Amino acid sequence: MLEQALVQMLLLLGATVAVVLVFQRLRIPPSLGYLLVGVLLGSHTAGPVVADDYIRVIAEFGIVFLLFTIGLSFSMPQIYALRHTILGLGTAQVTLTTLAVGLLAWGMGLPGPAAFVVGAVFAQSSTTVITKQLMEQGESQTRHGRLGTTMSVFQDITAVPFVVVIPVLGVAAAQEVAGALGLALAKALLAFVIVLVSGRLLLRPLFQLVAERRSAELFTLTVLFVSLVAAWTTKTLGLSMAFGAFLAGMVLGDTEFRHQVESTIRPFRDVLLGLFFVSIGMLVEPALLPEIWWEALLGALALLAIKLLLVTVIVRLSGVELQTALRTGLLLAVGGEFGFALLAIGLEGGVIASQPAQVVLTSVLFSMILAPFLIRYNQPLARRLFGRPARWPDGAAPAPKELDERGHVVICGFGRTGQTVARFLESEGVEYVALDIDPAIVREARLAGQPVYFGDSSDAAVLENVGLARARLLIISHEDRPAALATLRHAAHLGLPAVVRTRDEASVAELCAAGATEVIPETLEASMILTSHALQALGVPLYRVTRHLQEQRASHYRMLRELFRGSLDSIQDTRPAAEQERLHSVVLNEGCPAIGHSLAELDTERDQVSVTAMVRNEHRSRYPQADTEVQADDVLVLLGTGDNLERVERRLTGGEAPEARE
Repeated sequence: MLEQALVQMLLLLGATVAVVLVFQRLRIPPSLGYLLVGVLLGSHTAGPVVADDYIRVIAEFGIVFLLFTIGLSFSMPQIYALRHTILGLGTAQVTLTTLAVGLLAWGMGLPGPAAFVVGAVFAQSSTTVITKQLMEQGESQTRHGRLGTTMSVFQDITAVPFVVVIPVLGVAAAQEVAGALGLALAKALLAFVIVLVSGRLLLRPLFQLVAERRSAELFTLTVLFVSLVAAWTTKTLGLSMAFGAFLAGMVLGDTEFRHQVESTIRPFRDVLLGLFFVSIGMLVEPALLPEIWWEALLGALALLAIKLLLVTVIVRLSGVELQTALRTGLLLAVGGEFGFALLAIGLEGGVIASQPAQVVLTSVLFSMILAPFLIRYNQPLARRLFGRPARWPDGAAPAPKELDERGHVVICGFGRTGQTVARFLESEGVEYVALDIDPAIVREARLAGQPVYFGDSSDAAVLENVGLARARLLIISHEDRPAALATLRHAAHLGLPAVVRTRDEASVAELCAAGATEVIPETLEASMILTSHALQALGVPLYRVTRHLQEQRASHYRMLRELFRGSLDSIQDTRPAAEQERLHSVVLNEGCPAIGHSLAELDTERDQVSVTAMVRNEHRSRYPQADTEVQADDVLVLLGTGDNLERVERRLTGGEAPEARE
């Protein structure tokens, strides 16, 4: 018995590793790989079969941990803060999709409870597919990308009521549904009070006690215990285990342990969630595909069309520009993994029969196969349907003032980065014109008197209108990579320097080939700064740290040497090393001539050396006052050229200057 179970486990793990490796190599969502493993090892296909009894029991904990993680991400204060924006959009989308699809399924002959399950399943979208595809094509931080990602995550929250309601539909007769639902909601409220009150009273002290032991093993055990106790509590009340786990996660989301708890639970969640998808794959009956493929295809098309229309209309009515609303709709039109969970709950409770469940399951799979293509080509599809945004949102069509003089800067994207750049340009007296497709930002900026205009920066006519041909510099500060490439192609024939912001290094070569002079990848720069500080903290000389960073950046950043020249002597320069400015720290020991004198009396400025900082008793103060009196064991941080630094150090210490300590 044990040997047979071991053989089946090895077969399951081996097939999963092989299939997921291939899918990741082909950049296909791993969730589809898990589904394929379930199909191959299920009882409905030829070949080896893995018993699904234990897998389904274990896989249910994958949903428990998934809801627990979602609860961590959406604490009560966060849900309250989102009530006017994403909360409204997400609730409207899920409610209207469930209603529209449910009525359609009911009109086609399905019983009411089964039609409700179909609507709930179709209302979900794949957060995994959406986020992964958006990150790959550089659109994760665009407006439609943020809207789509946030709404897809919020759909997981709205699935919690479905988790409560669907099992009730299977055990209640038609005339008893209202009473059963009322009882279920009362139980859900009781569970909410129990978990919330006991959690607030017990969880924080418990985790504080566990954290004081500084044991990763004990912390992990505590996280598993808390999540499963909450799941058992709601299970005892006749509700879903996942609902209790969600409540526990929501309580812990308000504590300082939230991020460590999420990190601890992630490996268990990912593995068990993979097994859940395997168990869903085992439900697929390939033999039925020839009979139901056309129904499944129509179902997939209905899913895509209904959700695309509803999401576009809802987002547009919230004040978002039409093209962005359509692109958001294309992201959310596909089905989602959590729909499989709701379908499994419906099957287990007898709410939906096997035949229609197969049609629904196959429809969602078809839509998920189409998902990467819809997301990848969301911009061309939106433009083909609605053209380029050419009108001001309020109806007027203001054009930028004529820029006859040369030397202004064109900024594409007026978010946080674009506004920061604009402020520095303004402080230097440099004229600029900015473009953005967010009407709220444009409206507020124009009221503040800033030259910001509504327009698509990838449109050649818009770029011509803001005087790109007469500009001195082009700055692309948004993160819409396809739009950035289109802008660069329009500007390439002008020979205009272009500085482009991007998320990571993956698109640097592509942007440079399109005509970017400089590409600044945020994640790479953050890692370089972190590396610099880490190496200096470990005692690596500053010139060596700079050399390491220079070598890594040299192939992409031609402005690097300009950035550091004049302050670091490790950068190659046409000037002699003695003429390059650098920072140097001087320790003033007992007996140094400088002890007891003020910085003004030391008068380092006469040697063209400035004091940039002072360290006293391990406390660092930037730019100390001129009347500060020097004491023994103080450290002065000096800025100057090599010869001047040596001269001042001899005067301050009364002896030969040691080798400079960078």
